[in-house]
Formats: sequence, structure tokens, C-alpha cells
Amino acid sequence: MTERENTIVLTDEEGNEQEFEVIDLLEVDDSEYAILLPVDEEDDQAMIFRIDVDENGEDILVEVEDDDEWERVAQYWEELMGEEPEEDEEEKEK
Repeated sequence: MTERENTIVLTDEEGNEQEFEVIDLLEVDDSEYAILLPVDEEDDQAMIFRIDVDENGEDILVEVEDDDEWERVAQYWEELMGEEPEEDEEEKEK
């Protein structure tokens, strides 16, 4: 993981690098999360990563794959930003 101001470069398991803009850092249910936006893609879909600690005591980013955890963090972030949840998300909750 390489950092430059408010951007970060992540390397996947295959060695591919992708640059992200760090949109926000927040805490939900005693875990820390980073909201990242891909810099080089036309897709403006933000990604949520949990900040964990590896065996060496260093911070690492872990992609949130659990739908319930993702929804909790996304909803909390939207509330912080003063946005209403999207209609799709409201329907999922019913």
C-alpha cells in the first residue's frame, strides 16, 4: 500500500496496481473503514475497505465482502453526508 496525499495505490493479489482517492475514514461498530473512489475508472462507485492490522502490526485494507457489513457502513456514511439512502437500498431493507 502506497500513500500520496489523499490518494492511495493498492496492489491486488495478481500484482496489478490501482489508484484510489480516499474520500473518508470512519468508525462503525468498533471497526475503522476507508471509503475509496477509483481514480482511473469512469465508474464513480465508491468502495468500502475495513482497516485491519496484519501480523506485523501494520494497517492493511480489507475489502468488505459481507453484504450486511457493507450496508451498515454505507448507510452510516450516507447519514454523515446528509444524504438519503437510495431507493434500491430502502427496498432491500423491507
